[in-house]
Amino acid sequence: MRSPQPPEPERAAEVRRRFADEARAERPDLALLCLLVGAAADGTLDEAGMDAAQIELDRLAGQLPFRPGGPRSWAAALGELLGGRCGFRGAPADYQRLESSLLHEVLRRRRGLPILLSVVWMEVARRAGAPVYGVALPGHFVVGFGPTEQQVLADPFDGGRVLTGSDAELLVAGATGAPLDPSMLSPADPLDVVLRILNNIRAWAAARPERSDVSLWAVELSLLLPSHPARLRYERAQLLVQRGDFLGGATELDAYADVVAAVDEPAAARVRQQAHAARAMLN
Repeated sequence: MRSPQPPEPERAAEVRRRFADEARAERPDLALLCLLVGAAADGTLDEAGMDAAQIELDRLAGQLPFRPGGPRSWAAALGELLGGRCGFRGAPADYQRLESSLLHEVLRRRRGLPILLSVVWMEVARRAGAPVYGVALPGHFVVGFGPTEQQVLADPFDGGRVLTGSDAELLVAGATGAPLDPSMLSPADPLDVVLRILNNIRAWAAARPERSDVSLWAVELSLLLPSHPARLRYERAQLLVQRGDFLGGATELDAYADVVAAVDEPAAARVRQQAHAARAMLN
């Protein structure tokens, strides 16, 4: 099955403008940012489609019981509704599909990566008034309910299974080989969630050189976030060169070299050499 294709340039520019505005809002809307990521990936996702996705999240929230109780009761109610009755969950094959990182497609297919399924859990639970947040465990995103002293973790990728302390330790050990640190259980910032989603998309595209278009828009959205790794500018420059925009790539390489020069002049010199090589390809 063919992966989604990005929109026309005018629509893409509008999506990026809205993404940048929302990322800098006082309280960024996680669902809207994820849908704008989807619109950058899929030219068929228009405003009506984005509205329909928000309405679907509202509809799902309306099916939850009214204030079921404490954190464990909320986790159980979400698991019964989303993982049980609605069938939201993940499987290894979902890691091979770009759609697994796009919120509108996850809502349609009811399949996705752990972080996108967690976004569904969080957005549905938040609309219903639950004390919910994302927990960015290394290698596996989950959802948390309640304050630290009463925290309950659930794994949407496994249908919302409530995790014991040893379950969380095993997830971390499997991903890193290191023990679980309490700091790993802190609520994830919405913009960090979006950056992690874009990182997943970049990883998907990196394994498919023919989809450098996906790598490019994912990097460019990441650069619109208020906080992002500086090295993304270097990655964007390399992609521009790879895609034949030698002058644009060289300009970006020079700009990145200026940033790096303050801390590592030899590295900056190497980047400037790459910029020179890119310009030479114009001849």
